[in-house]
Order: sequence, then C-alpha cells, then structure tokens
Amino acid sequence: MKDNSSENIVDDKSSIHNFENVDKVQLYLDITNDQSVSFDNNIYALMEQAVRCSLAFENCSGQYEVDITLVDNKKIQTLNKQYREKDSVTDVLSFPQWDEVPKISNQYPIHIGDIVINVSRAEEQAQSYGHSLTRELVFLTVHSAFHLLGHDHELEDERKIMRSREEAVLDYLNVKR
Repeated sequence: MKDNSSENIVDDKSSIHNFENVDKVQLYLDITNDQSVSFDNNIYALMEQAVRCSLAFENCSGQYEVDITLVDNKKIQTLNKQYREKDSVTDVLSFPQWDEVPKISNQYPIHIGDIVINVSRAEEQAQSYGHSLTRELVFLTVHSAFHLLGHDHELEDERKIMRSREEAVLDYLNVKR
C-alpha cells in the first residue's frame, strides 16, 4: 500500500492566504523583558505584527491575547525542566491554551497562550545563521505563534507545513535572512 501522506502537504504559498484579514485581528500583546538585553519598541512592534500575521494566516479574526517573556539561558532551562522534563537550554517554549483556537473572537479577547524566548540562544543562533537578532526574534515569535495555533513539527510532513507557514509570514513582513 502506497503512503500518500506527503502528497497531502498543503503548499501554503500558493494557497489563498494573502493576509487580507490582518486588519481584522486585534491583538493584546504583553511583552516582558526578564533578561539583561534591552530592545527598542520597533522590535516589539515587529513581534506583535508577527503574531497578528500568524493569526491572520490561520483565518482568525477578532480579539486575541498573547504574552511573550524574554529570558536568559538559566530561566528557560528551569522552565524546560519544569514543564517538559528536559533539563536543557532551548531557544523558545510555547504554552498553548487551546487544542483548537477559535477562528472568531469578537466579544472578548481570547488568551491563546504564552511564548518564552531565550534571548541568549537567539543571539547565538542569529550569529550562527548569519542574520540579525531581529530576524531571529521574529522567526522564534512566528514559530511559537504557530505552536499556539495548534501546529507541530514532530513528523516531517508537519515540519514542512509549519515551515511553509512560517516563511509565508516572514515574507509578508519582509523579514529576510
């Protein structure tokens, strides 16, 4: 029997996701900087746009809420051990609040989850990949937003779909490598 799972991968770049509904997403974003590197409001605004565009990509509209915390290696290792039973440093953690995020939220903001970004690891990865820290922070924000929206990358097919969605949002935001 032939495995057709790879044939069912959606090519998100050719689909009808054109971000026309991005203005229909009202985002309440709280960013807490709980580490030593400071950032200007432009980076925070870009991170906010990244979450809004991820929601728009999923055809969501209405009011949503997300909390982002910027931390260091020590704090993320503690959280990773506490919540994932992995005693190691990672770049980002996502804590979704829904199995399936409602596509419409007009009466009140729906808290879809929390994102924790390790700025120390983001700096290392930006240098390693040869792009800016801003690009890395925005990528990690988009990556985590799609986790909050129910996507994963444990299987190769899932990874391809998620990566395609991430790249579509980054392209829309004109955040290049």
